[in-house]
Amino acid sequence: MSSWALPGAELDELLRSFRHRAWRWECQGTYRQPAEAEPWRRWRAGEPDDLAWLRPWLDQVAAATRAGRRFARVRVFREPPTEYQRWQLDVSPANIAAGEDVRVLTAGRARALGLPNRDFWLFDEDRVALMHFENQQFAGTEIIAAPEEVNRYRTWRDVASDHAIPFMAYLHDLTQRSR
Repeated sequence: MSSWALPGAELDELLRSFRHRAWRWECQGTYRQPAEAEPWRRWRAGEPDDLAWLRPWLDQVAAATRAGRRFARVRVFREPPTEYQRWQLDVSPANIAAGEDVRVLTAGRARALGLPNRDFWLFDEDRVALMHFENQQFAGTEIIAAPEEVNRYRTWRDVASDHAIPFMAYLHDLTQRSR
């Protein structure tokens, strides 16, 4: 069974109520979320960012990890990274400090592994929130709970996790290559 939900409504509930693990496959090269527009503009202008706009997410991750629940994601990075992804290189250490396990796969490696080109969250091994985007903006989710379909997403998660490298190692390698 799958159903559509308005942008953020059901996804926010799943992000609050999962019991053990929330895992994200993030494969868009650029996201144009309204809440990120001003922070991204400041980054592009070289202005400082106190990450106040990200604080609610960081607090949610920190509270969940203190309670023994896990947040993890694998991000697919283009080579070279898009401008948005270069911004994420500066922002992501805050996610990690909050307790999120962030890993990276290159786009070429993701394609070679047969991984999907659609973003999704996998919650507690039994629910998928397939994310839909329009013009690089989040447009809604399709909730998938049928065991045979969820199993396919678990397999993709396992493959991606097995081949991705920790974000900080990716950042170090990228920095070394750009010297």
